[in-house]
Amino acid sequence: MFLRPPLRNDEMMPTRKTKKCPQRKQFGKNIASLRSRRKLTQERLAEKTGVSARYVQSLEAGEYLPALPTLARLKLALRCSWNELFVGCEKA
Repeated sequence: MFLRPPLRNDEMMPTRKTKKCPQRKQFGKNIASLRSRRKLTQERLAEKTGVSARYVQSLEAGEYLPALPTLARLKLALRCSWNELFVGCEKA
């Protein structure tokens, strides 16, 4: 088994988020649009999907892309298709 040696004093763990990603931004807009179409608050969507309201807010802001199980729960809660979730997220 490979174990990484501990960090040296001059090494730091990265603290920045990855660069801006237009696909994440578009995905967040899609989530916000679908949520408002279903007349759900961020808090209610969070309850339905088992995540925090802050996480839903972060998704809509384009900060994160959710893991597959969370995507599936979002799809069910928003009663939408996979295409609706990812419309406009194609990579150029």
